[in-house]
Amino acid sequence: MTNILVTGGAGYIGSHACKALKAAGYTPVTYDNLSTGWEQAVRYGPFEQGHLTDRDRLDQIFAAYQPEAILHFAALSQVGESMREPGLYWHNNVAGSLCLFQAAVQAGCLNVVFSSTCATYGDQDNVVLNETSPRHPINAYGASKRAIEDILRDFEAAYGLRHVIFRYFNVAGADPEAEVGEFHQPETHLIPLILDAIDGRRNALTIFGTDYDTPDGTCIRDYVHVMDLVDAHILGLKWVEDGKQSRVFNLGTGTGFSVREVIDRAEAITGKKAPVVEGLRRPGDCTKLVSGSTRAVTELGWSPERSTLDQMIGDAWRWHQTGHYDK
Repeated sequence: MTNILVTGGAGYIGSHACKALKAAGYTPVTYDNLSTGWEQAVRYGPFEQGHLTDRDRLDQIFAAYQPEAILHFAALSQVGESMREPGLYWHNNVAGSLCLFQAAVQAGCLNVVFSSTCATYGDQDNVVLNETSPRHPINAYGASKRAIEDILRDFEAAYGLRHVIFRYFNVAGADPEAEVGEFHQPETHLIPLILDAIDGRRNALTIFGTDYDTPDGTCIRDYVHVMDLVDAHILGLKWVEDGKQSRVFNLGTGTGFSVREVIDRAEAITGKKAPVVEGLRRPGDCTKLVSGSTRAVTELGWSPERSTLDQMIGDAWRWHQTGHYDK
C-alpha cells in the first residue's frame, strides 16, 4: 500500500486521519514528538518519533518509507499560549514546517495537505469568511499558520510542491467507534472542557468573556466534526495525487454556535448540569468565526454530514466515557 507521512499523527486530528487513511487503502506513517500526542493513539500504521526541526531524522524517514504525500498536522495550537510565548510558535510551527518541506523536496515527495486554520483571518466580524478574505491574524498561532501557507506557495513556485491548504474552523467530536478521540493536557477546547465539568473532572467550566457583541454575549464559532474534517483530507490527498492545481479550502459548516448554546446542548445530551463560572476575555480571541464558503463542497465534493452539534457532542461524550488515554 502507498505510504503517507502524517506529521502529528498521534494527536487529536492526526490520529483520526490515520484511521481514515487506513480505511482508504493507504499506510499512514505517523511522525510525532509526543509533546501533545499519545502513542496509544497510533493504531493504524508505523510510528516514528521525532521533531520537525530534526532534519537528519526527517531525511531518515523519507528514505525509509518513501511516502507519496504528506498530511501535515503537527503544530502547537493554543491561542493563549501563542500570545504569551510567540517564539515557541515561530520555532515549532514555522521553522519546523520549513525543515519538513525542505526534506520533502530533497526526497522528491511533492504532495502536501496542510492543516491550517481560520485564525489566519483574524477578527473580521460581520464579514463572510471565504478563501479570498484578507488574512489578518491577531495571535501568533494564526500568524504562524499564515507564514506556513506562504512558504508552501513559494515552494510550489520554486520546486513544484503541490499542496492543498485546509483552513479549519472549530474541530469537535470523536471517532464514533471511540477508538481514538480528543484528549489534551492541558485541555483547551470547549466541548471536552464542558464534558470534564459535567462529569467532575474539573470543578467548573470558565466562560472567557460574556460581553462580546453577540446575542448572548459569548463568542460564536463554527464547529466541524473531526470525521468530516478527515474525510476532506482524503479528498485533498486525492486532489494533489491527481496533479490538480494547488488550492485553499475553508472547512466549516456556515453555522455558528455561541459558548452558551454549546453548553446548553451538552447538558441536554448528557442529562447533567455543567458548573459554570464567568471570566474575562482571553487575549487573541475573536468575537465570531463562521465560514461563508462552499468551495470544499462544490469543488472537492465534501459533505460535512456529521457536523451537527448533537452528533459532535454525542460522539465526544461516548469517547469521554470510554476512551481516554490516561485510563
